[in-house]
Amino acid sequence: MPRKRKPGRPAAGSARAASGRKREPSHAGQEQELRIIGGHFRGRKLAYHGDPIVRPMKHRTREAIFDLVGPDVQGRHAIDLFAGTGALGLEALSRGAPSATFIEKHVPSARVVAENVATLEVADRAQQLVTSAFVWAKRDMTSVTTGPPSDVPWLVFCSPPYAFFVERLLEMLDLVGRIQQHAPPGTLLVVEADERFDFGRFASADPSTWAIRAYAPAVIGIWHRS
Repeated sequence: MPRKRKPGRPAAGSARAASGRKREPSHAGQEQELRIIGGHFRGRKLAYHGDPIVRPMKHRTREAIFDLVGPDVQGRHAIDLFAGTGALGLEALSRGAPSATFIEKHVPSARVVAENVATLEVADRAQQLVTSAFVWAKRDMTSVTTGPPSDVPWLVFCSPPYAFFVERLLEMLDLVGRIQQHAPPGTLLVVEADERFDFGRFASADPSTWAIRAYAPAVIGIWHRS
């Protein structure tokens, strides 16, 4: 069991959970209800059209993440990698993040992100990039905060298809490693995987520790750059 910690200060630990979440078949032709859980936009409905390529994080997992992060959302620039519907970045905006960057390569999903940004009327606080998170990390990461000063800490959500931690493992390790290397002090990085991934693969390349929590089928790791 991981040690208790204050919000934004992860403790060491490890845990494992059951099978994957993304790229699973959903009920064909059915839209699933997706809402903001807390903050200014609490209860507001988000668009999700049941695309089997993008299955949103479970509400209870999203709620647990923001319970762990707590008030540390405020003042941090949110970066929603593999954005899907944009629910994580929009939740961060709802809870006090001043701005957010949404990164989604899948064009139909990117349209959903844009729809949700428009619905919540936060276009002036949102930057959307229709590109690969892997390409972004190598080419564009250092210019991510075009509005806020470069020393504003980030709140990064990395929630890819679970299969990426198997089929594209080296790319995932490189992506997270680049974030850890270049993120401003005070950055929080939230990674969602499943039981097939050992978060020690990150820890072996970086002396910082991860706070690990299991919310089956998800395993969540939170890393803080001091």
